[in-house]
Amino acid sequence: MNDHGLPILLVDDEEEILLNYGMFLRYAGMGRVLSICDGRKVLPLLGEQDAAVVVLDLIMPHLPGKELLAGIRSEFPHIPVIVMTAVNELDVAVECMKAGAFDYLVKPVDRSRFVSSVEKALKFRELNDEVSYLKHHMLADGIEREDAFSSIITNSPKMLAIFRYAEAVAKTQRPVCIVGETGVGKELLAEAIFILSDLKGEFVPVNVAGLDDAIFPDTLFGHKKGAFTGAESERAGLIERASGGVLLLDEIGDLSETSQVKLLRLLEEHKYYPIGSDVPKKSDARIITSTNKDLEEAMARGTFRKDLYYRLCGHSIHVPPLRERTEDIPLLLDHFLEQASASLSKEKPLHSDRTASMLSTYHFPGNVRELQAMVYDVMTRRRSGALTAGDFRDYLTQNKGVREDLFPDPPEEPVIWPRISGKFPTLKELEDFAITEAMARAQGKQATAASLLGITRQALNRRLLRKSKRE
Repeated sequence: MNDHGLPILLVDDEEEILLNYGMFLRYAGMGRVLSICDGRKVLPLLGEQDAAVVVLDLIMPHLPGKELLAGIRSEFPHIPVIVMTAVNELDVAVECMKAGAFDYLVKPVDRSRFVSSVEKALKFRELNDEVSYLKHHMLADGIEREDAFSSIITNSPKMLAIFRYAEAVAKTQRPVCIVGETGVGKELLAEAIFILSDLKGEFVPVNVAGLDDAIFPDTLFGHKKGAFTGAESERAGLIERASGGVLLLDEIGDLSETSQVKLLRLLEEHKYYPIGSDVPKKSDARIITSTNKDLEEAMARGTFRKDLYYRLCGHSIHVPPLRERTEDIPLLLDHFLEQASASLSKEKPLHSDRTASMLSTYHFPGNVRELQAMVYDVMTRRRSGALTAGDFRDYLTQNKGVREDLFPDPPEEPVIWPRISGKFPTLKELEDFAITEAMARAQGKQATAASLLGITRQALNRRLLRKSKRE
C-alpha cells in the first residue's frame, strides 16, 4: 500500500509493459501510477512532480537507462529506482546496483515479484523520509505547533521533549504506541498527534479493555443487516468512522489473544470484513494505541503477540508520571482550581506556595487525573477563605489513608525586604528582588517561581530577560 500520496512512475518505451505493470500496481492498491515512454521527459517531470518510486527500463531510445539512472540518483537521491530490463547479465546488474538502483528485475517479471519489489521500495522510502523528518524536528529548538498541546498543562522539560517527538512522528503513517500510568494524559497526547497530522477524518477513541471477543469485531468492523440475531440494520464500525483520521485503541494491553489476531490482520492487509459480509473494505485510518501495561513483559508471558507488538510500536512514547515532573504541580493546581471554581460557581480561592510544596511530596498513583479529582473534592467541601496545605493534607489522610506526619508544614521563611543604596527602593528594585527571591526558593524552576509570584511562566521569562539586560 502506498501511504505517501505520491505516484509511482513507470518508465519504458513499450506501451504494453506500461499498461500491464501499471494494472498490477493498481490492483495491489498502490494508488496513482504515472507512465512515460520517453526517457528524456523523466527528469523534467520529477523536477515538477515528486514520485514515491521510479521503475526504469535500461534499453530505451533517445536516453539510455543507465544515464537516466545516474541522473535520477544525482538530482533526486531520495527516490528509490527499480531497474526492470530484459538484459540478464550479471555485470550489468552489479553496475546498476553500484550506481544506486534499489533492485534489479529481469523481464518478464512475475506479478507477485514485481509488486513485492515496489512494496519494499516504498517501505525504504518511508523509513528514509521518517529519519529525515525526525532529525529535523528533534534537533530544532522549541515546538512549532504549541496550539496542538494546549489541553496538556505542563512546563516539564521531559514533556516538552515528548511534544517535539510527537511533532516529528505526527506526519508519518506508522502506528504510535503511547505508554504510561493511568491518568498521565495518554489520550490527550494521542489527540494532539491527530491535530498535528492534519488528517481530514475524525479522532475516534475506544477503550478495548471493555470489549470481549464477541463485541470487538462488531465494534471495530461493524456488521451487515441480518448478520446475526438482532442485526436489524447495517451498522458501520469505528474503523469506518475513523476513515481518513485516527482510531485510538486505548488499553491495548488488555486485548484478548483472539481479538489480537483480528487486529493484526487489519494492520497487515489494510482491509477488513464487516460481520456477515464477504466483501472486504479498505481502511486508511491511522492507528494509535495506548496502554498502562508493560507490553514487553506481556510478550514474555505469552499474553501479547510479538508480531502485533512490532506492528503497533512503529513509534513508542512513554509519558512520565506526575511524581517525576513535580514542577507541573503548581501549574496544574492553579488550572484545576480555575476549572473547579467555574464548575461549582465559586470564587477561585487564593492559595500559598506551601500548598503546592506539600502536594509535590505525595506520590500520586492516579497522576494528573487524581490531582484534578482531589482539587474538585476540596473545592466542594470548602466554604470560604483561602485554601491551605492543611485542606489537602486532611483530604489525603482521610480519603487515601496517608499518614499525616508525611506532610509536615514547611518552615515559613521570612522575607527581609532590603533598603537599597540607603534609600527607599523603587518598584523595579522590588521586582528584581522578588524575582531573585522566588527563583531561589524554587531552586531555579521557573514554573514554581512564577506560581509564587502569581504570574505566568512566560511573563516571568520576559522579566528575567529584562533583568539580565539591566545587570
